[in-house]
Amino acid sequence: MIEADSISFRYHEDWVLKEISFRVERGEFVGVIGPNGSGKTTLLKILYRLLSPQKGEIFFERIPMKKMDRTDIAKKIAVVAQETQILFPFSVLETVLMGRSPYIGHFMFESEKDLEISKRAMGWTNILPFSERSIDELSGGERKRVFIARALSQEPEVILLDEPTANLDIHHQMDFLNLILTLNRERGLTIVMASHDMNLASEFCDRLILLQEGRIYKMGTPEEVITKEHIESVYGCEVWIDQNPISGMPRISLLKKGGIQR
Repeated sequence: MIEADSISFRYHEDWVLKEISFRVERGEFVGVIGPNGSGKTTLLKILYRLLSPQKGEIFFERIPMKKMDRTDIAKKIAVVAQETQILFPFSVLETVLMGRSPYIGHFMFESEKDLEISKRAMGWTNILPFSERSIDELSGGERKRVFIARALSQEPEVILLDEPTANLDIHHQMDFLNLILTLNRERGLTIVMASHDMNLASEFCDRLILLQEGRIYKMGTPEEVITKEHIESVYGCEVWIDQNPISGMPRISLLKKGGIQR
């Protein structure tokens, strides 16, 4: 569905991404992990053409994205950024309706269809009771659901998530990712998620892309990617890897330097 073919990108002199190639199949849930500065957010921005690589090509369903109109891209790919600023105290419904902008011409108003689609997205994310509340009045977890509903109102085939669980407590982290997994499994949405939390990525993602200094260090299933050798090599710290006793997925525990005990 999405293919990156040898893409490289730099902001100034130093290359942030170097010869990145991978494919995301329809219906997959793919996680992008790696240390700070490894290129995760930059890669997501390239996938929805906010940035253009200096080398290589991004394809969407075999079509070069540089040949696609931005409005057409917005109908196919939705984004939930790490931090989303709302400058005015819009209501929840008004915020979700913003996702319909690719379908609404200039100086036109939302139709009944736009309203219906937006309310359906709010129903999927369990925020209909908040529809008239100001976005400023909501908790972090509730706001995340609003931004997912806004993305769903675009009727996309792909959702890109940049650190979606950052600044959320463990209850809201699981609540949010269970919602994403439901949308992936039951509604067939393709998900690409950049995350610092490797344990959550291991639990929820079908495949992982581990970045190191702008290159793909390892790509595969969580079992193939999250190993003691790989994580210690990329992150430069000592870890213990075992299996979650319930799910059986790889689990990372941090170790004190030199094995110092309390």
